[in-house]
Amino acid sequence: MNIFCVGEESLKLCYCSPYFKVVLNPSYTSLQDEDWFHGVLPREEVVRLLENEGDYLVRETYRNESKQIVLSVCWEGHKHFIIQTTADGKFRFEGPAFPSVQELILYQYHSGQAVTSRSGAVLKTPVLRERWELNNDDVELVEKIGRGNFGDVYRAVLRASGVEVAVKTCRMNLPDEQKKRFLQEGRILKQYDHPNIVKLIGICVQKQPIMIVMELVPGGSLLNFLRNHKHSLLITDLLTMCLEAARGMEYLENKNCIHRDLAARNCLVGMKNVVKISDFGMSREEEEYTVSDGMKQIPIKWTAPEALNYGRYTSLCDVWSYGVLMWEIFSLGSTPYAGWSNSKAREMIDSGYRLESPPNTPEYLYELMIRTWDYNPDRRPHFSEIRQTLESIATSFI
Repeated sequence: MNIFCVGEESLKLCYCSPYFKVVLNPSYTSLQDEDWFHGVLPREEVVRLLENEGDYLVRETYRNESKQIVLSVCWEGHKHFIIQTTADGKFRFEGPAFPSVQELILYQYHSGQAVTSRSGAVLKTPVLRERWELNNDDVELVEKIGRGNFGDVYRAVLRASGVEVAVKTCRMNLPDEQKKRFLQEGRILKQYDHPNIVKLIGICVQKQPIMIVMELVPGGSLLNFLRNHKHSLLITDLLTMCLEAARGMEYLENKNCIHRDLAARNCLVGMKNVVKISDFGMSREEEEYTVSDGMKQIPIKWTAPEALNYGRYTSLCDVWSYGVLMWEIFSLGSTPYAGWSNSKAREMIDSGYRLESPPNTPEYLYELMIRTWDYNPDRRPHFSEIRQTLESIATSFI
């Protein structure tokens, strides 16, 4: 038996009991070491994790630049309790106060008493950090290499292994809704494993700034790669890039993932010039998605007409964007509809205009681009057909 005192309560914990595996003796651990402490995970993400009655976790939040520790519980919906600090530095809800948050949570769990009499919420099952939730201190930021929609991007190193990684950071002053969108990319990527999709290593939410840790893809963005190597790239190289992007997009289509921002700037070039789809900040995991928050930050010149006109997205919208990506690849990084405003491009597309074939592009490849730009999405090829078509073309070059 392991016996220690919590306030006036004496708790007995058997090493082989399920309870002992859930909570360690608070004397030996910091709050950040507890598996049920989720750091600065946004409230929306917390609600997603708390599924069953009595599920609970602890997190941090900031109000008026003041840190608050919050207990979140699934109980007749979701309830969030700010942990009160007494004048002598102890922690409590309505009952007794304890020297540490761990001891307070341990007491609530073990006693079975309601957190507050009004809520009736009882702690039953701690929700532990998911395996891809890393500690911020596990990652050493080395060099800023770019800037994203939510914050800076760094080359970094995992301290334990020395492996180089890429890290996207989220600015601390963004509202929770923006942080939710930032973390959405990590939540989507953690489920995927494909050579043409950038790999997620983990997310860091134990403290600010929130970070997404991904594999470091050394060649940088496909757009810059095309522009920097335009004099050395052969048609076979460009065809291979299109084929690899199609393989990645076919994988996403089979997962019911709509990327919504497919473009050369959002693809990366890895070892041996392998193309990887990246930047899933606008992605949605559903067969059809209708925009409800306006059309802000929509990449107009890459977006299908039905998405622009009606806010309706499917994988066939990604097919339209893929056609523009093919055009970018064969134009060696040129800008589509160069010199046109977004409104002019939309007007011309609606009237039937399509991008002209880039110089030296084989006719059969331009015909594939044209098929991806059919105004009727039902007449566009799916990614499986695009991939098969490109594979057949590739074999003719061997």
